[in-house]
Amino acid sequence: MTQLAPVIAAANLTKRFGDFTAVDGITFAIFPGECFGFLGPNGAGKTSTIRMLYGFYPLSAGSLEIFGRDLHHNLREVKYKIGVCQQDNNLDPDLSVRENLLVFARYFDLVREKAEARAQELLDFFGLIHKQDARIPELSGGMQRRLVVARALINDPTLLVLDEPTTGLDPQSRHQLWEKLRQLKARGLCILLTTHYMDEAAQMCDRLMIMDQGRILVEGAPLDLIGRYIGGNVIEVEEPGGELLEFLKGEGISSETESTRLLIYTADGEALFRRISQQYCSAGCTLRQATLEDVFLKLTGRGLRE
Repeated sequence: MTQLAPVIAAANLTKRFGDFTAVDGITFAIFPGECFGFLGPNGAGKTSTIRMLYGFYPLSAGSLEIFGRDLHHNLREVKYKIGVCQQDNNLDPDLSVRENLLVFARYFDLVREKAEARAQELLDFFGLIHKQDARIPELSGGMQRRLVVARALINDPTLLVLDEPTTGLDPQSRHQLWEKLRQLKARGLCILLTTHYMDEAAQMCDRLMIMDQGRILVEGAPLDLIGRYIGGNVIEVEEPGGELLEFLKGEGISSETESTRLLIYTADGEALFRRISQQYCSAGCTLRQATLEDVFLKLTGRGLRE
């Protein structure tokens, strides 16, 4: 089976700000119809990478092709096929919902008739048609985020870049937006997602990469990464004793200490849990499924980042 040409092909992509290297020679590819995630702690290089992808930052080194075109020499052509949803709700509060879409359409030279038809389509799709004449302050937070995404789609892009699209939303609003994004992906839209919500990345992304200090630590499908770095289960032990630590060391079982807890990573959770709970747990222990958050914290650490 022939693999489709990538929507984005980056090779040794680098971004420097003076003596500081924000993105340090990363290489990756994103393919049509794929939702690809960028994860990483604050300062990992995600935002700098994203901004190079849509032409906001020039490259310091490396190469970047989007839609098979070199970005540096074809910036205007490429930007016409990209939709960007930034983290902030930078909607115009003096305009109505519909006017926000129509004014933004002018940046892509859409004729009035086509812009109005596209706005109508997007307002219907995102459930905002009943609010089309409302001003932005009248909308809930979830409605505003849906409108920001709708605005990013006004030019009918081939690639949609979403920078933390659900930050600050309540669970219902988050799930509503997820469902709309799934529908867009099913239509063949390529989506690039950055998020701090690990459950969002696990549910939405076909593949993802975790970055730290400007470099890619790992890349792959969420379930594959969980299996590779954690296993199927995590056993959490409160106040572990020395005998348990010696047992794990002797068996070659992976574990990690967090404050007064011990996190044990295993693919054979139930059998190991029974043995540990019967022989080594005095203060309590629990068994749960491993998550993408476990992978993220194991690879990037548990300390706070400024």
